[in-house]
Amino acid sequence: MPGRNQQLVLDALTRSERPMGAYELLGLLRQEGLRSPLQIYRALDRLVEQGVVHRIESLSAFALCVHSECGTHGRAAFAICANCGRASEVHDPALERVLRRIARRQGFQTNSATVELSGLCEACAH
Repeated sequence: MPGRNQQLVLDALTRSERPMGAYELLGLLRQEGLRSPLQIYRALDRLVEQGVVHRIESLSAFALCVHSECGTHGRAAFAICANCGRASEVHDPALERVLRRIARRQGFQTNSATVELSGLCEACAH
């Protein structure tokens, strides 16, 4: 069960239509009593460890995980709209197999893998 700060962050990400940065979350949650970036980062770290939130590196932001199996394997792919900022989480078993094969060929043991596609979502492309 998430702690109070984790639940506040989780609720904010659930309400958001796009990934959010830590300082953006802090701005939203100040009225709830969160005053320090450290409080936000600790909550985010725990939520990422639990597999319920993903860090999107290219945006320095965090998004709610929409696939329950993410917490068990640490792999995710996102299609990120450069116009509206929305990020759609995508799971494709074929992509996961390719990533595992690439790592294996390199003799690399993967802890996690995140693929980020940048472009325009369907709504912004039209």
